[in-house]
Amino acid sequence: MTADISIERLGFFTRLLDDADAAERYRLAADQIAHAERFGFDSAWIAQHHFHEAEGGLPAPFVFLSHVAARTPRIRLGTGIVTLPLELPIRVAEDASVFDLMNEGRLELGVGPGGNMTAFTAFGLDSDKRHSLFDHHLGLLRTALANQPLPGGDHLYPANPPLADRIWQATFTVPGARRAGLAGDGLMLSRTQPRPPDAPGASLADIQNPMIDAYLKALPKGCAPRILASRTVFVTDDHDEAMRLAEQGLVRMRHRLAATGDLASGSLVGDIITAMDVHVGTPEEVIASLQADDTLRRSTDLTMQVHSIDPPHPHILRSIELFAEKVAPALGWRPGRTESTRRVA
Repeated sequence: MTADISIERLGFFTRLLDDADAAERYRLAADQIAHAERFGFDSAWIAQHHFHEAEGGLPAPFVFLSHVAARTPRIRLGTGIVTLPLELPIRVAEDASVFDLMNEGRLELGVGPGGNMTAFTAFGLDSDKRHSLFDHHLGLLRTALANQPLPGGDHLYPANPPLADRIWQATFTVPGARRAGLAGDGLMLSRTQPRPPDAPGASLADIQNPMIDAYLKALPKGCAPRILASRTVFVTDDHDEAMRLAEQGLVRMRHRLAATGDLASGSLVGDIITAMDVHVGTPEEVIASLQADDTLRRSTDLTMQVHSIDPPHPHILRSIELFAEKVAPALGWRPGRTESTRRVA
């Protein structure tokens, strides 16, 4: 129900997958983030991926975000996520701290264990140990950001303790959500997730609501929840145009159906839209689709991404406009609300 959804913050997320070479991808993504800022978005998030340009276009998130920060005076800039097991956590703390101090505290630091198993091999690491590596590296990152002594007695320079309160953890699991809650971190929920074998018809809310339950139960008393729901959203002025572009983009994702659903209705595009939790169409259609997502009733942040449709750049810009002007207000979001709240505080 509309009244039950009250999104506090609106985000734009990109995996930098425009159909272009790397330099052009970076230029287009920066333009998209600047466009989102012009239309009132509160945050912009970028993904880190090593190798495999068809899966993700950016291995160096802080380098890219530094460029974007020079073009945007207001929008908060986040990593969604840094693949922490593949990084030296103290170096992540140093880069994050310098970036944040140079950009008036605009950084949101999302981290996770990562999902590209071959990257671990290239880095000389065992992917089976990624969760233990993540836990260890996150502990060091947190120690460094909190300006506590590091092994050997050194302290992070430059110190930036407030950044420790802007860590987000991405997870697919209830234990991972509980871990984020216990730490008082933000919880990042994925745009789609594989369905369990015993519940192939489960909705995304069926999977993610137990994660939110665990997160909220574990959250320390007095710690405000931060729950970010990322969703694939592509809004157009015309339904037929939306479906045409969705067909071009989504058929590339057929190989994912074995993990997320099956072909049942006889409509390839329709099945993929359902199986991959895609919200696509006119503003009215997308509003109705998102209002049916029960997870959003409990989320503080809604972040739109166009992956895995990945339409051409002009259509991404128009989708950003329509989402901010027509869709998000129907979900309780008001531009500038977060900034005005900060000023009052």
